[in-house]
Amino acid sequence: MATSTSTRRHGVGDDTGMRRDLGAVALLFTAIGSVIGSGWLFGALNAAEIAGPASLLSWAIGGVMIILIGFCYAEIGVMFPHSGGVVRFPHYAFGSFASFTTGWITWLAAASVAPIEVEAALQYATNYLPWLTRLGEGATPVLTGPGYAVAAGMMLVFCLINIFGVRWFARVNTAIVWWKLTIILLVVVVLLVMAFDGSHLTAAGGFAPYGGHGVFSAIATGGIAFSYFGFRQGVELAGETRNPRRNIPLTLIGSVVICGIIYVALQLAFLGAVPTESLSQGWSQVGTNFSGDTNVLAQFGPLAAIAGVIGAVWLAVLLYIDAVVSPADTGLIYTTVTSRLSYAMARNGNAPTALSRLNGHGVPWISITLAFVVGLIFFLPFPGWQQLVGFITSATVLSFGSGPLVLVALRSQLPNHPRRFKLRGGPVVPLLAFWSSNLIVYWSGWDTNWKLFVAVLLGLVLYAAHELVGRGSTPPTDFRHGIWVLPWLAGLCLISWLGSFPEVSEGAGNLGVIDFDRGVLWTFVLSVVVMWLAHRSRLPDDRVAHLVEHLEQEDPAAATGA
Repeated sequence: MATSTSTRRHGVGDDTGMRRDLGAVALLFTAIGSVIGSGWLFGALNAAEIAGPASLLSWAIGGVMIILIGFCYAEIGVMFPHSGGVVRFPHYAFGSFASFTTGWITWLAAASVAPIEVEAALQYATNYLPWLTRLGEGATPVLTGPGYAVAAGMMLVFCLINIFGVRWFARVNTAIVWWKLTIILLVVVVLLVMAFDGSHLTAAGGFAPYGGHGVFSAIATGGIAFSYFGFRQGVELAGETRNPRRNIPLTLIGSVVICGIIYVALQLAFLGAVPTESLSQGWSQVGTNFSGDTNVLAQFGPLAAIAGVIGAVWLAVLLYIDAVVSPADTGLIYTTVTSRLSYAMARNGNAPTALSRLNGHGVPWISITLAFVVGLIFFLPFPGWQQLVGFITSATVLSFGSGPLVLVALRSQLPNHPRRFKLRGGPVVPLLAFWSSNLIVYWSGWDTNWKLFVAVLLGLVLYAAHELVGRGSTPPTDFRHGIWVLPWLAGLCLISWLGSFPEVSEGAGNLGVIDFDRGVLWTFVLSVVVMWLAHRSRLPDDRVAHLVEHLEQEDPAAATGA
């Protein structure tokens, strides 16, 4: 027992109390269900307004960037198939300070997704049940008192499904994902068959009316990156799948490839199906000019509106139903994910140990309860609440950056450790993945990023308080091994402030002295420097080997990726 306690304090722990109930299809569908939320319902319109027909390239490039990141997590996830692995991996390679900082960013982003998806579902349902929401200041929809009660009830249902075990969760989620996939594919086929006009791809300024700036801006601000989120659920739930060696890479890469193909097809169908008259003022105004009535979009959503115009009213009804089902399913998944992240932070010693306590079904019920409480807070219509979607995008992509750095460090720290999935190309793919993460954060714009960096500072204050209160019982801070976190975040903050995202004319506070090309260059330089610094400051090899040795003693399956 002494060895087990010591190990837990140093952040290894074990997942032996968690049940491995997720098979290949269930884990893959969990990722797909998490990827396909509310983003696809608006992504096609938003991307078209920002990039025009070149939004097809935006979806493809965004998918490639996410796949690069996914490759890195596939190798690490098979090595250490832990629940909440995204939080725990940095702890193995860089220690407590680095793992808390990246874990805080990840947890904050994940914790806010479920309530926002619930709000999206209820906003659509208002057309059937008008008492759910009302228009607040600036004509922004906010929950009414009864609407808040319904939202809380939905969050409670998510929590109860999770508390009764991952097997219940898998059964419910798999059925819903089949529904979501059917609806999206049905939309693509109907729009292509009934209303596609190929001339739209070169109309209103040509294929790329807003140039490269529009193509890359759409990835970060048009809902494209947001629409791909969820691919990492193969890592978050790795401790609960039966065959990590096969299932984790399949989930990470397969979910992005499947959804990417669907998204490109959906974008193509949308571009060809919009009414020609809506292009009279260019793609940037297509939403405003659609059918000459912006209320159509506001009430039914762009895809449902097109379905109604072309006479497929039955499809509009299905889309309207899906506008409730898809966000609700994603909210269910992120309730699961958020609880696994706080569970992992507790295992690292960076959060109260109660968060890692499991119930009789093998799930972290206190962490699930925390996700429920925090979700209720996010429902409150405080100023700037609507901007949380942009905040989630930037925070989630920022959290992706730690994966490539961990991969490069572990290859030096554990060169002989079994790797049943080995990413080839040396440091090239990890560097490209890290650069991709930094680029998407940069493209998100200063109006979003300054809020993110303030939240990071708040997390560091909480970490300092946790260390003071738990002095003597928490693992070593390992600040010098996680020192790379500070120049990374500070560098991104500086580049974003000096950069041209968003346009200076929008008054977000950025200076615009770094143009598009220089912004890409400087994020690459920052990526190279931070990756070098992280590799140089990593934990000593013998300490990492010691952590893995304890892991193998306590949970051989998790240590070897069996």
